[in-house]
Formats: sequence, structure tokens, C-alpha cells
Amino acid sequence: MKPAAFQYHQPHSLSEALEMLASLEDAKLLAGGQSLGPMLNFRYLMPEHVIDLNRVLELQKIGLQADGAINIGAMARQFELERDQTLQDRAPIFKHTLRWVGHYATRNRGTLGGSLAHLDPSAELPGLCSLLDAQLTVQSQTGIRQISIHDWALGFMQTAVEERELLTNVVIHPWSEPHGYAFLEMSRRHGDFAIAGVGCLMALEPDLRIKKAAISVIGVTSIPGRLTKAEQALKGEHFSDASCQMALDEIAQLDALSDVHYSGEYRKRIAQALVKRALKTAYDDAIQRSCRP
Repeated sequence: MKPAAFQYHQPHSLSEALEMLASLEDAKLLAGGQSLGPMLNFRYLMPEHVIDLNRVLELQKIGLQADGAINIGAMARQFELERDQTLQDRAPIFKHTLRWVGHYATRNRGTLGGSLAHLDPSAELPGLCSLLDAQLTVQSQTGIRQISIHDWALGFMQTAVEERELLTNVVIHPWSEPHGYAFLEMSRRHGDFAIAGVGCLMALEPDLRIKKAAISVIGVTSIPGRLTKAEQALKGEHFSDASCQMALDEIAQLDALSDVHYSGEYRKRIAQALVKRALKTAYDDAIQRSCRP
């Protein structure tokens, strides 16, 4: 099937894109096209206008801020994030996680902002941004808003961005102390949508007790989420089956998605298995990094 007819627009600057977004009725933004393209072809969406952001170079930059935060343009390609040296040095979990995202061809076109705006429950990048407490900037002709990633998802594939706004950049504050990390997921085949996935960051005290931890889950609920109770319970503990139990219990209480392929209970069971592995991997990695000279 071919998409319904629409008018195609190609701005070359952010101001031009915002002007189009403000003046055109029933417009959709085109980033990498890995989600919007199929939705247009299947006529799930039939907009009057499509605004292509691929020539807006202002939205493609990746840079280090004075405070140590990393500022990532919404149109930064996933393959660029995978190879960016600043991210590799300061937030290596980015490269590790991106290996789970689709395939090389899709990462060559897909963007960070496109994934966040589409907000598929199984998408890895929203879960990664949740893990890193990202701050998102949206902009319109009337102003700029900052939105925490934890306020970004309003529901199933529904974001806090308003009709005339677009996502311009994402700021993350990498952990400054040595820490371990892990991202694991299960899917039918590599590159398929995740049945469930878990990301973890962990830093340790000198006596190898857990100083702090962050745990995110994708694919289980309608929005990416953090296991905040488990994160608090892990503080001050040595890694053990007992210290992992809070994470397992918190997953068991989630309102999980069910569909024609997998039940909610199955998704939770997968997530529970993955979270134990992810926590152990992050803990072992944190020991190695803490012991480095």
C-alpha cells in the first residue's frame, strides 16, 4: 500500500521548521522515518502535510556542556550515538544499548528524537534516557519548555509534547563516579521488538556495598519505567539474591501489557529473569571499574 497524498515540506533551519509547524494544519514531523514511514504506508496516519527535518543541521549536534552534561540533538542518528567518543567515554551504556536497537540499516537512519517521540513501549532509547534521568527540550514559536524524561510519557505512545511543539534536544548527566552497567532484552530474533528489556547502572562503596543504582524496564508496561523502590532498597547492600528480591517484587506488581503474542504475566517473568542478570552484570562490572588504578 502507498501513503495517502500529502504536501511535503523541507525546512533548512529550526526557525523555518517551527514556522511551518505553527502555520500548517494536520502536519507530521519526519525524522528518520523508521516508524512514520510504515505508518504512512499502511495509512495508520494520513496527514495533510509532512515536514522533513533532515536538513535542519541545528538538530543533529552532539556536544559536551560546561557542567559535564552531554547535549544531544533530537536528529542525531543512532549510528552516530553508537560511535560518538564523548558518549563512549562518559556514558558507555549508550553504545552497549544501541547494539540492541534494530539493525545497522535502521540505526543508520533512526534518530534519538524520533524514538522518543514515537515512544514504543518496547523501544530501547526511551528506557535508556529514563535510566539516565534525561532532560528533554521542546520548542515552538511561542517558547521553550524543559521536560523531565519521567514526565515525558503520558500513556501508550503518548508524549507530553504539544501540537505545535517539536523535540529539539536531549541532555543527560552521566554518572561521574566509576560505575558498572548492563542492558539486556529478550526478543524472538535480534532486532525485533523486545518482549521485555532491563537496563541497569550501579556504583559501589569502597567496601563493595552498593552506593547507588538505577534500573529501567521496557516492553512490560505501556511506558518505560524505573524500579525506584528497588533502587532505594539496594543502597548499602552487598549484591545477593536477597538484595535482588525487591526488584523482582516490584516487577511482579507492574500493570503489564498483554497482546496476541505474549501475556502480561509472561512479560513480567522475562523481565524478572533479565533484571537478576542485569544487576549481577552491572555489579561485577562496577567491581572491575572501581578497582582500576
